[in-house]
Amino acid sequence: MTSITITDPALLAQFAAAAGTVEIKGPDGRVVTTVSVGDRAVPPPGFKIPLSDEELARRSQIRIGRPVADILRDLKAKYGE
Repeated sequence: MTSITITDPALLAQFAAAAGTVEIKGPDGRVVTTVSVGDRAVPPPGFKIPLSDEELARRSQIRIGRPVADILRDLKAKYGE
């Protein structure tokens, strides 16, 4: 991930007021990039999960992999703290 620090208060205010997808344009008006702001956990309007509640409940009961505590213990043993 790239991090850019914005120090211009007016630009910070524009970002704070923005929602959804924002186009970042250069002084010539050309789009440099787009960014998404706000809560990305909200699905778009009309979106429906393609699984039934029963299927979601069934899948939540399936346990695979290793517990995180075991993985962390093995990593500490291998690489130290």
